[in-house]
Amino acid sequence: MPSLRDTLARTRNSIFGKVQTLLGQADITDETWDELEALLLQADVGAATTDKLLTALKTRANDEGIVRADKLRDALKDELRKLLLPGGAPAPYVYDKTRLLEVILVVGVNGSGKTTSIAKLGKLYQSKGRRVLLAACDTFRAAAIDQLQIWGERAGIPVIAGLPNSDPGAVAFDAIQAAFARKCDLLIVDTAGRLHTKHNLMKELEKVRNVLQRSVHEAPHQTLLVIDAANGQNAINQAKGFTASVGVTGVILTKLDGTPKGGVAFAIAGELGIPIRYIGTGEKIDDIQEFDAKAFVDSLFEDGQG
Repeated sequence: MPSLRDTLARTRNSIFGKVQTLLGQADITDETWDELEALLLQADVGAATTDKLLTALKTRANDEGIVRADKLRDALKDELRKLLLPGGAPAPYVYDKTRLLEVILVVGVNGSGKTTSIAKLGKLYQSKGRRVLLAACDTFRAAAIDQLQIWGERAGIPVIAGLPNSDPGAVAFDAIQAAFARKCDLLIVDTAGRLHTKHNLMKELEKVRNVLQRSVHEAPHQTLLVIDAANGQNAINQAKGFTASVGVTGVILTKLDGTPKGGVAFAIAGELGIPIRYIGTGEKIDDIQEFDAKAFVDSLFEDGQG
């Protein structure tokens, strides 16, 4: 599995490398603030989150008497970590063992790496001793069903699927019945990769969620949105649309190794208050990690080891 530091190499070596250089200078000047703002925006941190960061940093610089740029670097790292922990430090999601079946609904647009992430997530939970079942509720694309079945076979995880163009809600119901029959304790549900702007498709996604709610108490227990890091600020709009429709509880951030703009992680957490739960670190079945805010920030500033 690629290390987090390797995954973030393009972001670190391009934009955050320039931040490092900037904050390696002696004294803080007006130009320091202007250049820092420009670099954060280039990294896709976003205007609102960048403004929030700079306000917090200027307040700290004033209150703590920070006049040297190298001291500002430590304050920036601290503020970035805070951003990634909306509402304080959210505890990692903990499985309630009193539940017979936990259900995770996974949503996202086509091309985000959603189906691959589902297989990776299933493998990760399987390695922790969970009995996992996958549901192929993206019935609009035959290729999506085939893809999940192939990945499921690689991971050794069974997949419940219907025919192409069948009712995704019916497939979700069948998967729940199969999960109970097979004594699985985790069902991960794939859904059609839909644009957050397509009202009718979002309504169909809500139907799948409603089937899960009616069939399993308090399901879905997690609703994870898969976001391609390279989508930058469009990822914020995606997250807003999906959250309004199905109530996103966490994010899987993918393709960080292929973009210099990994700062979108800060925009997602800073603007929406949605925690990042997992990150994709490569293309193999094991290339997924639970998100660690400190390790993420350290890896952007040449401090990450793993």
